[in-house]
Amino acid sequence: MTLLNATVVTLINRAEGSIASSSSSSSSSASCYRSSRKATMLRTKRAQVLRRINVTATKSAKTPPYRQVAPAAAMMMKATVRTRGIVIASTRNYRRVGLTTVAAAAAGVSPGKKHGDLPKNFEHTDVEEPLYKRWEQSGAFKPKPNDEKEPFTIPMPPPNVTGALHMGHAMFVTIQDVMSRSMRMRGHPTLWLPGTDHAGIATQLVVERQLESEGLSRIGVGREEFEKRTWKWKKEYGDRIQNQIKRLGASCDWSRERFTLDDNLSEGVLEAFSRLHEQKLIYRGSYMVNWAPKLQTAVSDLEVEYSDEPGFLFHFKYPLEGYEEDNTKFLPVATTRPETIVGDTAVAVHPEDPRYKDFVGKFCVVPGTNGRKIPVIADDYVDMEFGTGALKITPAHDPNDYDMGKKRDLEFINIMNKDGTMSANAQAYAGLDRAECRVKIWEDLEKDGLAIKKEDYETRVPRSQRGGEVIEPMVSEQWFCKMETMSTPALNALKTGELTIVPKRFEKVYETWLSDCKDWCISRQLWWGHRIPVWYVHDSIEDLQNAKKGEGKGASKKYVVAKNDKDARAQAEAKYGEEIILYRDEDVLDTWFSSGLWPFSTMGWPDENAPDFRKYFPGSVLETGHDILFFWVARMIMMSYGMTGKLPFHTVYLHGLVRDEQGRKMSKSLGNVVDPLGVIGDVGCDALRFTLATGTSPGQDLNLSLERLKSNRNFTNKVWNAGKFVLFAMEELSDDERIEIQKMSETIASSDTSSLSLSERWIISKLHQTVDQVTKSLDKYDFGIAGRNAYGFFYDDFADWFIESIKTKFNNKDDPEGKKRALAVTLYACDSILRLLHPFVPYVTEEIWQALPHSGDLLISQSWPETDQKKDDAAEQSYETLRSVVTKIRNARAEYNVEPAKKIENCTIVVKDSSALLSDLQSEVAVLCSLARLDPASTTVASSAPADCEQNPSDYVNAIVADGVEVFLSLAGLADPAKESKRLKKQAEKLEKDLNGLNGRLNSEAFLSKARPDVVEKAQAEAKELREQLAAVQARLKVMTDLLATTASK
Repeated sequence: MTLLNATVVTLINRAEGSIASSSSSSSSSASCYRSSRKATMLRTKRAQVLRRINVTATKSAKTPPYRQVAPAAAMMMKATVRTRGIVIASTRNYRRVGLTTVAAAAAGVSPGKKHGDLPKNFEHTDVEEPLYKRWEQSGAFKPKPNDEKEPFTIPMPPPNVTGALHMGHAMFVTIQDVMSRSMRMRGHPTLWLPGTDHAGIATQLVVERQLESEGLSRIGVGREEFEKRTWKWKKEYGDRIQNQIKRLGASCDWSRERFTLDDNLSEGVLEAFSRLHEQKLIYRGSYMVNWAPKLQTAVSDLEVEYSDEPGFLFHFKYPLEGYEEDNTKFLPVATTRPETIVGDTAVAVHPEDPRYKDFVGKFCVVPGTNGRKIPVIADDYVDMEFGTGALKITPAHDPNDYDMGKKRDLEFINIMNKDGTMSANAQAYAGLDRAECRVKIWEDLEKDGLAIKKEDYETRVPRSQRGGEVIEPMVSEQWFCKMETMSTPALNALKTGELTIVPKRFEKVYETWLSDCKDWCISRQLWWGHRIPVWYVHDSIEDLQNAKKGEGKGASKKYVVAKNDKDARAQAEAKYGEEIILYRDEDVLDTWFSSGLWPFSTMGWPDENAPDFRKYFPGSVLETGHDILFFWVARMIMMSYGMTGKLPFHTVYLHGLVRDEQGRKMSKSLGNVVDPLGVIGDVGCDALRFTLATGTSPGQDLNLSLERLKSNRNFTNKVWNAGKFVLFAMEELSDDERIEIQKMSETIASSDTSSLSLSERWIISKLHQTVDQVTKSLDKYDFGIAGRNAYGFFYDDFADWFIESIKTKFNNKDDPEGKKRALAVTLYACDSILRLLHPFVPYVTEEIWQALPHSGDLLISQSWPETDQKKDDAAEQSYETLRSVVTKIRNARAEYNVEPAKKIENCTIVVKDSSALLSDLQSEVAVLCSLARLDPASTTVASSAPADCEQNPSDYVNAIVADGVEVFLSLAGLADPAKESKRLKKQAEKLEKDLNGLNGRLNSEAFLSKARPDVVEKAQAEAKELREQLAAVQARLKVMTDLLATTASK
């Protein structure tokens, strides 16, 4: 009864406010007296009304709300003004309130707004922020319980906490929101779970720059203080990316927002590391990694970007042992990195290369190393055609050479320190920066007569995504996770069909990666992140100090894996005794490790009894960019199988990149970056979303067209104006009448439509067909097709044809019941298309839906239109014929230059072979006349042509529409012969002049001999086109001249 109380009290208060307003604005004392008296009556009866409601409530708890409120409302109405004259303010207008309105309000039915209440255009800047807050505060983003439908769960790929919104975010938010909103409307308990990633390297760099601005450093303040400052930064700036995502209309459940360093997620990381270590899938070893010397950490392949840069290819001599002094026998070798020569441990040639067969098995002397010798080996890996055909092998500083070194059991010599300077193994070059060493070694090769040449060469340079420094391939001791064992169930999921990847072509990429995946380096030399849960065991402080010398970090062969200090101490003492020193590993885990747990750690895992884990895991769909299919998606699947034994989602949907109009990747250097927030400010969120959702297909890149954005802004205005048209058609209706029409509209789909007009039956059938098409496309993840289908129905069918057709019903004052039915059908179609479009353009659809008569509070919470509703093929065929007839007539109007405002007289539409079609078109003569601008008094639809058409065919224009359907238009009704003859003569004279000038050039020997062939060909084509245009104009002129003569003779 609280809702009913509130409803009636609201109505009374609105009435009092209206009366008070009219009293204060009126200059008439009599008017003031009457208003005051009404207000007094309302206040006197308020308590009686509310008491009556309460009494009614106690009688039957099962009584429907509208029956509970009606007696009280009736009492209120009767007690105040018996002529139902209470006036309630509604925005700027006043409405009469009756029993239906009060009951409807209690039942959540709104009569909507007045047409004049709405601005001329959709003002997105006034709507988006308050509407988003209303959605969020209403709880619309949270999953609604529904045991009859499977939950729909989609984890948001967590953007970096340091991130600023870019078009990649806009793309994934749009697609995921389309999925979430549509599934929510279809009744599925929908959980779109948002969150952010702690972004180890990116966040640490931000805070380090802050420290530098204060004259401090990370090392100087120490780890504990640095972590405090980083958490402080996160607290101050960490919400920025979430607020920007909200600007895109993301309907995710912010009450469940997660951060990868949250306590419960951190617990999941500890549990996963412990389990994998127990299974012997995590180990410590030395392997090739991507090393960032400035950042002083290993980085993932995803954090390395390759750029083509100008450089040099250095050709030099590798002298054979015994020929070091005269360099007469040598292997010519080419390299882009001469600084690595001192780390070479072999020279490789192809076994079938005749140039170097005699060298295989012998030794070369490495320049600059005091005579260190390395073998010449033969291997099929070498490309005889590339460079000199002889390849230097540096296993410790090149990924390919690393594999060769392992394969051939070569020595690994690390010649660089972690800061990018040359190590003691570089001998004479120790201490030099790697770039300085490159220059110095080449100088020495030239001095020693070993340099052959240096030529310009474009090289692919690996650079850090964070900071841009050149990445150094380096063998480093790190923590690794074995992939081979974990990849098996992830591969099987694809092979058995349990996992689907959209688009399908990426299944091959996924399979190839997982079939040959290398062990994953999971440690990072950072301070911000999940610290590796390993405690090294030392026998004494001295042992620990020795382990920390140089580049050492306190590591030991003895260690325990634990979840905290206390647990580590207990394990270590049980295993190694009490007289020990523990030191925790200084490194943190790769960000992708915690992200790999995202689908289930966010649901409460490792507590498998957590409500969300039980209800919403496994999830449904993972949507992300195709560039991280392996780095994130595959790892999530592997980790999920390893930790939960389940596939984390059944479908992976991959979107492409958003590029500029020319198809170039957006980058600051090109100056072509498009800011999503700027676009939203200019054209609105809906226009951006619709452009992204419908502009591409799964996995394909999108070239972002600014013209397309403007076009879709116009589309949102078209939706707005269509809704305003419906309101305008209801302008004179009372609230009771509007609510009656709203109720009628809800029964359209299930009622008998045979008595409706052709236009009405057609739009209902087309709508039902569109609902099926859009729903089917959404189920297939064809979001572009779904959006374009909805757009096509709205633009091509509803707005351009149906609205123009139905105006004849609205304007017919002799058929009020017909108008009421037409309004109900129009409202039904409009309401349905708003629901179909809502996932794509949520703001304009919600705002105009709120203005229309409707049932319910918010469009976002309404149900999806029912699929498999009845279709009317006959109505569709008949109306398509009507459209064709109108199109033919419009073409004739254009051909004969009929003024737009002129109504054509004496039009006959002939339907010969179908009595049903004949009947349909006869019933829509008013529509035909309205759409084709025909004179209703002289327009007929008949089964045969008028006799005059056969007797004087030259007096008519005959257009064949379809088999058995023709249009006959009187030429006299089409055009003014005298006026048209004058215009055509003038047009013919201009064409003749242009043609004569062109013929003069083509008949000139000088032109033909001197002009390029393509110029002559173009002139000939233009002359041909002018001749065809002139012939058509002359033929039309003859018809007009003959018609003028016939008219004069009559």
